[in-house]
Order: sequence, then C-alpha cells, then structure tokens
Amino acid sequence: MSEMIRIKDRDAVIQSLRAGVVPRTAQHLIQVGRKREIEAMLKDIACVADGGSAIKFIIGEYGSGKTFFLNLVRSVAMEKGIVSANADLTPEKRLHATGGHAKALYMELMRNVATRTKSEGGAMTAIVERFIATVQNEAKEKGVDTQLVIKEKLQQLMELVNGYDFAEVIAVYAAASESGNEARKNDAVRWLRGEFSTKTDARKALGVRAIIDDATWYDALKLFARFTRLAGYKGLIICIDEMVNIYKLSNKQARISNYEQILRIVNDSLQGNAVGLGFVFSGTPEFQLDTRRGMFSYDALRRRLSENTFAKQQGFVDFNGPVIKLSNLSNEEFYLLLEKIRLVYASGDEGKTLIPIEAIEMFMKHCAKQLGNEYFRTPGTAISAFINLLSVLEQNKDAAWEKLLGAIALKNDTGAEENLLSEDDDMVEV
Repeated sequence: MSEMIRIKDRDAVIQSLRAGVVPRTAQHLIQVGRKREIEAMLKDIACVADGGSAIKFIIGEYGSGKTFFLNLVRSVAMEKGIVSANADLTPEKRLHATGGHAKALYMELMRNVATRTKSEGGAMTAIVERFIATVQNEAKEKGVDTQLVIKEKLQQLMELVNGYDFAEVIAVYAAASESGNEARKNDAVRWLRGEFSTKTDARKALGVRAIIDDATWYDALKLFARFTRLAGYKGLIICIDEMVNIYKLSNKQARISNYEQILRIVNDSLQGNAVGLGFVFSGTPEFQLDTRRGMFSYDALRRRLSENTFAKQQGFVDFNGPVIKLSNLSNEEFYLLLEKIRLVYASGDEGKTLIPIEAIEMFMKHCAKQLGNEYFRTPGTAISAFINLLSVLEQNKDAAWEKLLGAIALKNDTGAEENLLSEDDDMVEV
C-alpha cells in the first residue's frame, strides 16, 4: 500500500509543476534517477557536516533538471542538520560587482536562509535565537554573565574578516533580547542580512564600524557558516542557480572579475580554508566550456574544472570531481516521473488515481508524436499538460481518459490549432 501524502506536500508539488516551475519542497515525491549524482552530493554534505568545505558545479542543458537537483540538495542538507541558502544570479545579482550587485546577491541568500523547521526561508532570526538560548543556558549553569560566554564562544571568529564586528552584533542582539529591546534586535538582524547601506548608520545603530558590502559578502558567508555550527547546526550549504548569467555579461572585465571570485571560492573549498561551508552552482555547458566567454576562458578555472581524462577516454563518469554533468531524462525515467506524479495527484492513494498505468504510455506516445524526443529531454511542457489532463478528469467525473487522448490525436491529425486546454476544458494539449 502506498504511503499517504500530506495535502500540503501534494499541493506544493502539483501547483508548482502545473505552473511550469520547480517545487521548493517535497521534491523527493517525484525524484527519479540521479542515484550516483545524489550519492556524490551526500559525500559533500557529510564533509560540510564534519566541519570541512565542498564545492560542486551542476552542469546541464536547459530543462535537464538543474534547478530541481539544487532544491533536492537543499532538502537533503537540511534533513542532515545543515542550514541552506539559495539564490539565482541575475544581471542585478552577481558574485562580483562594485555597484551593489554582489551585496544584492548576499541579501537574497540571507532572505532565503532555511533550516529543517523553517524550510521556506526566513530562518536567520531563529538561528540567532537558538545560539542565544544555548549561551544563556550555559551561562546559567556556570553562574557567569551571558556576555562573557558569548565572547568566549565567538572568539574563534575574530581571525576572520569583520569577525570582531560580527561578534559585536551578536552580543548586541543578546543584550537586546534580555532587555526586551525589539528595535535593537531588528537592527542586529538587519546587519547580519547585509541591509545597512552605510557604515555611519551601522555605527549609530549598533556601535560597529563595518558593514557587509560588495567586497566582503563572501567573507560574511564564511563567518555565518561558522556561526551556524556554534548555534547547534552542522554548517551551511549555498546553492546558486542560473550561473549562465555570468556567461551572458557583455563586459569582458565584468566576466573576468566574476570568474576570479569563483576561483577564490573554488580554491577555498578545495583547500579546506572554509569551515562547514559548501557551494553548489548550476549552469549550462556553455557557461563551463566556452573558451571565449565561459569559465574555461579563465585558465585557472579550466585547469581546476576540466574533465578527468582517464574517465573520459573510457566513457566513464567521475562523480568525485567538482563538476557533475546532468544527463537528460531517459524515456524510462520520464515514464516513472509521470507515474509518480499520477500517485502524488491522488495523495498517495493508489485506489484514487484518476488514470490507469496504461494511460501514461498512451500519453507519452502522444507527446512523442507532437514533440519528438524533446518531450522528455525538456519535459516541463509535457508535465504541465499531464497535470492538466488529471485536472480535467478530477473535475469531470464522466470524462474518459481514452476519449480525451483520442480526441487530442484526432484534433492534431486534422491540423487544428494546438492549445493546452480547449475552451470547454475537455481536452489537453502538449
């Protein structure tokens, strides 16, 4: 008997897929394939949890499932007790900039900080509160002042860039928490999120002389990773999608500066210079391989991220390296994906599924006729149409799936205009 699925998880998956976007939660319900890729990521997650550092580049064509894979990594990491943060690169959010674009990326990451109990993001305050609670309990047991324990705990951060100011901000938050000063607490969280725009404002509000800006955002991540471990978590995983936006930058120097920042992160990760911090980047093959505009236009990155020649020559894949190439879904994997979506739509109850297994094969034949092999290589449109089919059947109890799919085939043979749903909502189209 299939395991029942919560309505919340069911709706999160179905609504996202129908809209053509990747679900942020409950990805495990529709996960297919990627066994060796996930095993490789589990090794990196374990390394971060052990206080080490890790980095992976997830490379794949559009529609190969990169975003889904990143969200799956986030979920697995949070289940292992690791804090996650994610963001997409855009023209306004970059790894390196001088006009606030790198700081904007940091702010987006901090807004999306998530833990197992706050998986949707916004977990910054909860993490700080957990640290403060731990410190207060320890101070009470020792019979000493809370601020002394805070200073002792955060001493290890002093060696890092802005470490002293970071520790001061946490101390301010603790004092404000004890006195009930919500404004000061909010100011402390704003500083941690990189929301202060000037050092003068930060000094007035918190008594610190530094802020997180374009030049220090990566150093702030290294600080925050260590802090999460002091707060009782096992580290921090950073997931950044749409790295192709660096490849698209028209200014050569801007691209080079961003690749230099990537190189800094790669070196720190491979040399173990970051504690409890992992990075997962995703991008297209052009972003990695293009020798004119991609990462391979930068010699140091090409040397570090080139494919294992021993594996390549024999047709093998090395999943231990910093680059994981995602292959497109096979026909069989796409079939299994539709089968899982069919079950999720029924909330895990096989007895309430709206179509039999054989309907999936007929639907795939229809997709193959319309789109060729592309339908399972970039499956978003077909998945959306499949959910539309289930939606029609759910709302029209007298509708027959055979008739719906047959009508689509007949309609297409006559050369009629194609739509996802007809006006009377009784047909589904890819």
